Amino acid sequence: MNNLGRKKEIIKEILRSIHRGEDVETLKQKFRPVLKEISPFEIPLIEQELVKEGVPIREILKLCDLHVALFRETLMSRELQGVPEGHPLDLLMRENEKILKLAEALSMYATALLNISSTKGREDLVEGIRRAITNLYRSLRLHYRKNQMLLFPYLERRGIVAVPRVLWGREDQAITGMRQLYELVERREDEEEYYRLVAQRALEVVKEISELVFRENKILYPALWALLSEGEWVAIKEEGDKIGYIIDVSAEWSSKAKPVLPYEVEAVVTPEQMEKLPPEMRAAALRAGVEPDTYRLVRDDDLDLGTGFLSREEVRVLLNSLPLEITFADTNGRVRYYSKSRLLQGFARTKTLLGRKVEFCHPPRLENLVRKVIDELRAGLKDHEVFWTRVHGRILRVTIVAIRDKEGRYLGAAEVVEDFTDILENPDKISEKIIVL
Repeated sequence: MNNLGRKKEIIKEILRSIHRGEDVETLKQKFRPVLKEISPFEIPLIEQELVKEGVPIREILKLCDLHVALFRETLMSRELQGVPEGHPLDLLMRENEKILKLAEALSMYATALLNISSTKGREDLVEGIRRAITNLYRSLRLHYRKNQMLLFPYLERRGIVAVPRVLWGREDQAITGMRQLYELVERREDEEEYYRLVAQRALEVVKEISELVFRENKILYPALWALLSEGEWVAIKEEGDKIGYIIDVSAEWSSKAKPVLPYEVEAVVTPEQMEKLPPEMRAAALRAGVEPDTYRLVRDDDLDLGTGFLSREEVRVLLNSLPLEITFADTNGRVRYYSKSRLLQGFARTKTLLGRKVEFCHPPRLENLVRKVIDELRAGLKDHEVFWTRVHGRILRVTIVAIRDKEGRYLGAAEVVEDFTDILENPDKISEKIIVL
């Protein structure tokens, strides 16, 4: 029996044990010596062989938990030591475990599709692929968003730019591949070539995703573990909690360190840190050069807007450059501000409105309606109200929204006017312009 054949027999024995109801932890202990001989990356190949031999997919899918547990154990022992449970890195690694399981399910369906001839069986497998794609796509989008928005800025601040750009490109490629695969599956053709193409595309997607999981766990996350301070991880956790996770977060990690955002980092990669980087990351960083980003974000006269910093002039020009009109009335129902959009001319407004009661800015027939809406917003009965109207042949959406502080106290109401004419009157032309981001 060749080496792969012997490993296949080990997997079959594990499957029989799973079928008898033994749990993953028990199996890890029982088969640990022999499983050490099998690379986590060989298991999918063996699983594909089992499918060809007629082993039901539902049985092979039971291997996913064990496969992922072994993969995690192997990587953790080799790269990351002392990551606390509930720490952002711990959660990201666990997300990758789920992604691997979902990708493995897609792989099983695709492999089975290559080895079946009945039309009914093929249709069932294509439907299984469709479900697997849907689950995997949603998980990937949320997982990659955290890499791109939370982690990459800390590397870029330190002058390590090439690696995150390459990874983001690969992630975008995987997402695009998933969308194209879903569109292919939705065509539902009953042709030999169609089923073969679906299966092959699915396996290509699985390969791409599996390689990305490996790159993250083997290169990206160990590099961040070596470089980032505890305060930086606190900031990542705070923002990560807002984005959300694809797994259940059962343990909460906390620290007394002050959150440190990328722009606050005095970004210098020390020789000691450079030595701790994974070889692939170190080589890429040295090849491209490491020039820390020293850009100073906050200026002396800036306004702290909570999600960024702008000068008074930038605020004024920004508000007047938006493709919408904003009018703000304070807690007394008096107009205190309006924007002068250069891209939208909706309602006529002049400086003589300032200080005026907001209901008096509308025709008498609308006065009671405006007052009623403002009273409901002030009382917390609703957060916004939407109206549609026509002005000079243009279709406008008018949204009146409550403005509240972080404690929920009512500060006033804003009337936001947007032009929806082109969208409503030329939907087909707008659809042609859509770019999937």
